Amino acid sequence: MNLLRNFLTIMSVVVALCLTSLAVPVAAQTPEAAATPVTNASVSLTDGYVTGAGDVVEIAVLGREDFRSRVQIQVDGTIQLPFIGDIPAANRTVLQLRDEIRKALIAGQFFNEPAVSVTVVSYASRYVTVLGEVATPGIVAIDRSYRLSEIMARVGGLRSSAADVITLARNTGEALKLDMVAVATGDLGQDVVVNPGDRIFVAVAPQFYIYGEVNGPGAYKLERNMSLRMAIARSGGVTAQGTEKRVKVIRDGKELSKYDLNAAIQPNDTIRIGQRIF
Repeated sequence: MNLLRNFLTIMSVVVALCLTSLAVPVAAQTPEAAATPVTNASVSLTDGYVTGAGDVVEIAVLGREDFRSRVQIQVDGTIQLPFIGDIPAANRTVLQLRDEIRKALIAGQFFNEPAVSVTVVSYASRYVTVLGEVATPGIVAIDRSYRLSEIMARVGGLRSSAADVITLARNTGEALKLDMVAVATGDLGQDVVVNPGDRIFVAVAPQFYIYGEVNGPGAYKLERNMSLRMAIARSGGVTAQGTEKRVKVIRDGKELSKYDLNAAIQPNDTIRIGQRIF
């Protein structure tokens, strides 16, 4: 009698354990099988696009139309897919996300060897901000690693009023002053790689002012290494009533005692061309 009672007790424990294991769906366990996400403090796209909240991705298993979804990555970094439910999707390259979905499908015993395809159809989480004297300032979404020259081309280049120096503020707090001429001519030391979250600013170029006996008085952009003679030519040259022998240059509120037509002028210099004495 005792032997029978012990046998029944052991069998009841075994049955309870089996029922407990069956009560946990296999699919609910699969998100835990996902690989550890990329957690770079400063995301770089050198190794490929890194997904983030707001991006829209299309997931498909080749040959299975019942497993094709176009979903947006939510603010918590997850997406919801057929069979496997919620799965982490942010801070991964496309290849990492593809492999994690494939592993989850295999672990859930939904497919043996699924050919998973992941495509980013809308880029929203990785961008740079471009402001100042460019043709189309604004936010530029980036889907790969870009150099500064490529970003400047995407915003239409510089306005005629733009300075030659570009300020690149990294999301790490670092600020770079970069020469646009060197950037445009392929100097890789100046044409740096731009990272998501960076901010690009182009200031208004310094100016000089000229009036009096010139054909085009007004304010003009101060070009690099511009001499006084070049500034006069930029304003259309001296009129028939004017002369280069009667030039005044005002700098920092004071008139220069001497001037040289071949000397460089400074930002905010004011130049006055006087009349010829007949």
